[in-house]
Amino acid sequence: MNNFTGQVVIVTGGANGIGRATAELFLELGAQVIAFDREQPESDAGIEYVLLDLGNLPGLEVAVSNVMKKYGRVDVLVNVAGVSIPNTIIELESDKYFTTLDVNLHAPVFLMKHVGAIMVKQSYGRIVNLTSIHGKLSEPTSTAYDVSKAGLEAATRTVALEFAEHGVLVNAVAPGFVSTRMSIVNGQDELESDWFKEIYIKNKRLPIARPAFPIEIAQVIAWLASHSNTYMTGQTLTVDGGLSARF
Repeated sequence: MNNFTGQVVIVTGGANGIGRATAELFLELGAQVIAFDREQPESDAGIEYVLLDLGNLPGLEVAVSNVMKKYGRVDVLVNVAGVSIPNTIIELESDKYFTTLDVNLHAPVFLMKHVGAIMVKQSYGRIVNLTSIHGKLSEPTSTAYDVSKAGLEAATRTVALEFAEHGVLVNAVAPGFVSTRMSIVNGQDELESDWFKEIYIKNKRLPIARPAFPIEIAQVIAWLASHSNTYMTGQTLTVDGGLSARF
């Protein structure tokens, strides 16, 4: 894994789950890490937290500007923060729909705009967006989430095309089941439920037969963001334990 010493890395959703694992990994690899999140963990472990509601789009430009004033550059942007509010299409309420899109899609797009402008001037940068297998596959009650992740994959491709000539590579990582608090639905961890164990583990719907740990996703993100990645852009890497490979 490359050394990120001297690099400035912004990670959204850095307070927990994949975002936290990603922020800690970049810190371990030598980066100055700034985490945008609406909450801050009790122990920041050297990560600089900026309390920010990602649904507040005007606040994003201010937050990025403050990072530039302090550090003078941004080398890596990782858009991890996300929300999921399950609803059938009949029950779907506009406020929940737009909340999901604001956090999962609009915030990453506008952060790519603000941070990307910096990276273009530097003639260097790496952007990694966290999407999901929901970007290509769907399930009931996930309309807003599916739309947001599919949209982010499309945005990843478009921005990659626009930034390629400037030395800025833009990719996405699409996880499947990951052991984070997002797997807790209505107070129950679906990854510990009987139906999950029966369908995905016992019946081998999930070939590796376990959910991912956040660090396993973070390691893929870190490679895409590193100097080792010199030629991959506009792509989505699926990291789902083989889930989407099975018919």
